Amino acid sequence: MTRVGFLGAIARVFMWAFLLALVVVVVYPLLWMVLNGFKSNAELFGDPFALPVDWSLDSYRKAWNRGVSDYLTTSVLVTVTSTVATVLVSAWAAYGLTRVAIPLNKTITGLILGGLMLAPTVALVPLVKMFQAMGLYNSFWALLILYTAFRVPFTTFLIRAYMIDLPREVDEAAEVDGAGRWTAFWRIILPMCKPIIISTVMLHVLFAWNEYLFAMVFTSGSGVQTLPVGLMSLMSKHGTDFSVVFAGMVIAAAPVVLLFFLGQRYIVKGLADGIGK
Repeated sequence: MTRVGFLGAIARVFMWAFLLALVVVVVYPLLWMVLNGFKSNAELFGDPFALPVDWSLDSYRKAWNRGVSDYLTTSVLVTVTSTVATVLVSAWAAYGLTRVAIPLNKTITGLILGGLMLAPTVALVPLVKMFQAMGLYNSFWALLILYTAFRVPFTTFLIRAYMIDLPREVDEAAEVDGAGRWTAFWRIILPMCKPIIISTVMLHVLFAWNEYLFAMVFTSGSGVQTLPVGLMSLMSKHGTDFSVVFAGMVIAAAPVVLLFFLGQRYIVKGLADGIGK
């Protein structure tokens, strides 16, 4: 074996060792969380790293009956509606910025993208005052508006980057056929943007499903708490059934983990085709 071949073999060994270690680091905490959901609280404290003695679903049932089902429903509703609103608003904004000759195009683009620099924590106090004055505090609409408003700049940036390189000939062909802006957007441009649309949908779902700050501040004490905030109610100052907490965390994580594994190739493709251009 030549020196180059030997060094290549060593490099491959280190690469596979690194990837294996990365898999263990990522997968083991998830597996440990799932297994602890099958244990009793006593068994969990007795040996937290052992396999369950009795594979019982009691903790999962308790978590579901203690409000996780309601939190899950709220999270699904908030995530779906905010995703649809964010992607549609962003796609329409990106279409206007890239396919329509409008005055001050670059200035408007800069203002929209400037929203990426606005930290949510800085705006919390005025937002609370504003939503209280509007009667939207402690409501589903508060989360919908906040999740949409704070994600539109980022989503618009991604979709705009993808639309810039779409061929102009399709717009001209649509105009010759008598299609208006609305028809061209829905029937031609939007289908051509399918990869980046799927990517932005996935990214927004991950954000909305796991968002904690807004959900904690704007739904405190109401019946519209999402999973990240609702799971905190499973913790008690006088004693916590940690197996139930782990079961609730598994229920909360399962949908988004499954969605990510099913759509990860679309995320990579959409972002590579968009930002990478």
